Amino acid sequence: MPELRITITHKVGLHARPASLFVQTANKFPCSVKVKNLTADGQFVDAKSIIMVLTLGVMKDHEILIEADGADADSAITALKTLIEGNFGEA
Repeated sequence: MPELRITITHKVGLHARPASLFVQTANKFPCSVKVKNLTADGQFVDAKSIIMVLTLGVMKDHEILIEADGADADSAITALKTLIEGNFGEA
């Protein structure tokens, strides 16, 4: 099962617009995608649910762990990594 540990550098973390883009990206793939906030020692939640992602409380400089399982799992991880490393499309 592919996974990714990555630090969120966006100024508002995974809130509002970045969280929405994260969930939209996860929903493009048929596999299951889970995410947890390692910095806050959180539990895994469904990365395809905006409500669940917002409950993680991911702030700037928090480290998250993303896991994907099923068809296109590698592609889902790659797409989320690209989105995060590209600062959610913001300069």
